[in-house]
Amino acid sequence: MLESLNGVAVRKRKKQKLAEEMSGFDNPGTSGVEVANNSCGLNSDIVLLPVPEMIEHDGDVDGDGDREDGMSGKTGIRKKKGRVRKAPDVVNSNAAPLAVFPAGNPKKASNVVNMAIGRFFFDVGLPADAVNSAYFQPMIDAIASQGAEVVGPSYNDLRNMVLKNAIHEVRYDVDQCTTAWGKTGCSILVDEWNSGKGKTFVNFFAYCPEGTVFLRSADISRAIDSADVLYELLKEIVEQVGLRNVLQVVTTSEDRYVIAGKRLTDTYPSIFWTPCAGQCIDWILQDIGELPRVKMILDQARSISRYIYSNTAVINMMRRYTFGVDLVDPGTTRSATNFMTLKRMVNIRHNLQSMVTSEEWMESSYSKDQEAFVVLDSISSQSFWSSCTSIIRLTDPLLRLLRIVKSQKMPAMGYVFAGLYRAKEAIKKELDTKEEYLVYWSIIDRRWEQLQRHPLHAAGFYLNPKFFYSLEGDGHLHIRSLVYDCIEKLVPELNVLDKIMKETASYHSGAGDFGRKMAIRARETLLPTEWWMTYGGGCPNLARLAIRILSQTCSLTQHKLDKIPLERLHERKNWLEQKRISDLVYVQYNMSLKHMGLGDRQHEVVDTISYEHIDLVEDWVMEKEFCSEDPAKKGWMDLDPPIGNAVHLGPQIDDVQALGAGFDDFEIFDAVKDNEEETADKNTGND
Repeated sequence: MLESLNGVAVRKRKKQKLAEEMSGFDNPGTSGVEVANNSCGLNSDIVLLPVPEMIEHDGDVDGDGDREDGMSGKTGIRKKKGRVRKAPDVVNSNAAPLAVFPAGNPKKASNVVNMAIGRFFFDVGLPADAVNSAYFQPMIDAIASQGAEVVGPSYNDLRNMVLKNAIHEVRYDVDQCTTAWGKTGCSILVDEWNSGKGKTFVNFFAYCPEGTVFLRSADISRAIDSADVLYELLKEIVEQVGLRNVLQVVTTSEDRYVIAGKRLTDTYPSIFWTPCAGQCIDWILQDIGELPRVKMILDQARSISRYIYSNTAVINMMRRYTFGVDLVDPGTTRSATNFMTLKRMVNIRHNLQSMVTSEEWMESSYSKDQEAFVVLDSISSQSFWSSCTSIIRLTDPLLRLLRIVKSQKMPAMGYVFAGLYRAKEAIKKELDTKEEYLVYWSIIDRRWEQLQRHPLHAAGFYLNPKFFYSLEGDGHLHIRSLVYDCIEKLVPELNVLDKIMKETASYHSGAGDFGRKMAIRARETLLPTEWWMTYGGGCPNLARLAIRILSQTCSLTQHKLDKIPLERLHERKNWLEQKRISDLVYVQYNMSLKHMGLGDRQHEVVDTISYEHIDLVEDWVMEKEFCSEDPAKKGWMDLDPPIGNAVHLGPQIDDVQALGAGFDDFEIFDAVKDNEEETADKNTGND
């Protein structure tokens, strides 16, 4: 009993200490943990909630009136009978409310409709995230518009008439993209996928700003290590798309792709081979996560998360205190998830601190074990949160660049060079000594080596007026040499090449339409391609080339392949059925690609512990060792679902706008130049 009383006393002292430390929380930007420069997007508007009052209420009646669905009209969280904690209203009127803002005011489906849809999903084995398909709600609307007598399509309807119509729709969309290739050019994307059943497939796509289209798939299981097979496939695809339309072929950085890519550029000197920028950034984040200082903080943060997600009651309490915002923030890769989740934890740290110092927490049985004390110490630790904030400052520019290069909303070619510069700049500003920041720079340089001198990336930076006209001094002159390499490669016609070089003088000096006041203002507001289309009329040859370069992507497409029957496509079967499956794959891929990245996913709520995301988040939600089921713990049926995974945690910072202007740190440029000279020396020595 004495030990129990001592534990309560310790927790109360921690609560009092936290209250003193956060007495100025109405302006959290001034606290010791917050950063002066909030460019990394750390939220300074999340409000620390006071300890909620315990209230008694009737489970059938609340202050918002009766609801047939048993949900609270204010938060959407189901109220249960008995003694429960009600999260209080936000006390700072200037804070961004943690709430979900659904588009429009859709009519809520009745339980009859929900159960009918649910039975269908469960019967055929559809995952719950299928409701996030861009075609789900239009399907519901179409059925509702037909009235009560509507009859669904038959088995033969789906295999024949419906599939035929879908093929016509998809071909029309693909034609829209292929027509644009003549003006914008395109990038061939090569994505390899292992089925997990001994089969390896290579899928080919063509990207342009109009959209990404699926071209074909090949089974390379029997020649997986053959660069010759890859080269022949790449050659066929380039000829299929048209050599004049292709600016680059983007692949991963494995040796066989490097060899095949270089052979391809020898065969077709006017195109580039480019390693995937998204993969390189992910490797950088992975290496940073293995640094001892960073790894220690990530492990400490994971221990907090794993404890919370191991107990239904603790998850429910956490979601009440954060108004439904989950602690884990899934990214596109495991490394991205690590640092995005760390940032999420910092943004809601005051809510977590309020939770673990509340009477509800201290009176609960799950707060009295040793692991709970460790969690309390971590959440109460000022040094822990300071370290988290520092790591976020170091990695957030890389996460921003990862989002830019993987975005389907706009081409990334004009931003990747500047994004990497900003990442190095942020690291240098955060760390005190050259010895410290060179550790991170060396990681970046090693993983980015094949892209460090890429002429397309340099040309994208150079032809983006937002960045070009902010350059000062001569520290960037080596970039111009890379741009000339790019122009010579992409423009084989000598007379056109001479005209382009002549027109670059007008661009350098900002002469003609480039110097108009509205053109100067538009450098910040228009996409680079739009700027050239609007103000490049006086330099038509340079403008055409700039539009083609700035219209390219830098990364492979993220796509869920487990739902597409690639294995069936490559099995031997009746040739008619083979063609049907081929058309089905063509339709599935291109329908999905059409809407990828175009919808507003800000309001899409996902459950981070669902099996659809477990590969990305398992380090944050699963115990290190298997634990047998505890009968004392509540099950998933008692779990309150997340309602605000995608709420705006304070003001959102546009990734492109955050890149800013001004590139005057010549040490960063010199590092690039030194790498170029070192590589040139190595090549000379080899000769």
